[in-house]
Amino acid sequence: MSNNELAKGVHWVGAVDWDIRDFHGYSTYKGTTYNAFLVVDEKVTLFDTVKRSHMGDLLRNIRAIIDPTKIDYIVVNHVEMDHSGSLPELMDLIKPEKVFCSPMGKKALIDHFHKPEWPFEVVKSGTEVSLGKRTVQFIETRMLHWPDSMFSFLKEDGILFSSDAFGQHLASSERFDDEVDLSIVMKESTKYYANILYLFSPLINKLLKSIADMNLDIKMIAPDHGVIWRTHQSKILAAYDKWSKNEADKKALIIYDSMWHSTETMAYAVNDGLLEAGVSTNMVNLQVHHRSDVMTQVLGAKAIILGSSTLNNGLLPRMAGFLMYMRGLKPTNKIGAAFGSFGWSGEAVGLLNTALTDMKIDVIEDGLKIKYVPDEEKLEECREMGRRVGKAVCDIFEE
Repeated sequence: MSNNELAKGVHWVGAVDWDIRDFHGYSTYKGTTYNAFLVVDEKVTLFDTVKRSHMGDLLRNIRAIIDPTKIDYIVVNHVEMDHSGSLPELMDLIKPEKVFCSPMGKKALIDHFHKPEWPFEVVKSGTEVSLGKRTVQFIETRMLHWPDSMFSFLKEDGILFSSDAFGQHLASSERFDDEVDLSIVMKESTKYYANILYLFSPLINKLLKSIADMNLDIKMIAPDHGVIWRTHQSKILAAYDKWSKNEADKKALIIYDSMWHSTETMAYAVNDGLLEAGVSTNMVNLQVHHRSDVMTQVLGAKAIILGSSTLNNGLLPRMAGFLMYMRGLKPTNKIGAAFGSFGWSGEAVGLLNTALTDMKIDVIEDGLKIKYVPDEEKLEECREMGRRVGKAVCDIFEE
């Protein structure tokens, strides 16, 4: 069996994008894959396609197995263009009997490609379709992470084609989780969840329970990005369970930006106080950390402490941009605090508190403002703030 074969007659035919470094604001410095899967049965079926720029790779991989015109069915688990971009050209080439999609998938495909004449076959949760020796069971997963999203479960092989769930932006010549350093796979899975799926955590938690109730015999999870889970399925399922419950570690994250190092000096003093209180910390300078990497750390932290100098009666631009990004991902079940230096007005701390409150993060401090450069007395106030926040974190974990 080649490393592109999931089971006898079930093949990976996707594409590896080694060069992509930005995915609508998410830093993909390890590239990505656009996974598509071909099942050769009485009805030859293609599950998802690839980004239009990589259609040549998809066709080359299909042709290594079968003439593309022999494909009978195309399943569209997700309409986003990194999975459907090559669909119009493939429809002209393949002329499939049917295109399977969810009810919202049909609407989205027509809105994207304006081809209402395509042979759509709308399926819902529980719908089963025979491919011959194999049966596909469809599971709607609306808003995970688009309204059209669904899973396809190949029952006889126990393969769950999971669309954008359980994936990673990770370019690799290897196809399976046991062929790549698991710590790298989990790190990229964490980043993917934090930046793509975080805001849908309540829905993901319900979905995990629903799948458990269905008693599916899942032997392999094949997402549309990254490596395929054939050995460590329980690990990624447990991680999704924890993340979807918004469970965090006994950790504080200090996220800051500074003009002339005064706010930075405050940040390090706050950090000292947290450490004295027995709380693990991480210092995140927005000048050197990409927002998507910061969000990866936000996922696992109980306390979010923000620091910004005041600029033009407002926040420093990097902090303002990060807050907009974080707000959209809706982190919950956290406590927060704010600090910052100023010259003559000092609005930044109030704006940070408002942002935390708007995100429903429990603000436990009024905020600490220091004019110009902090002296030792002011730095002790920062350390004391860190101790108070640290105690609050410890108290939560002792309850």
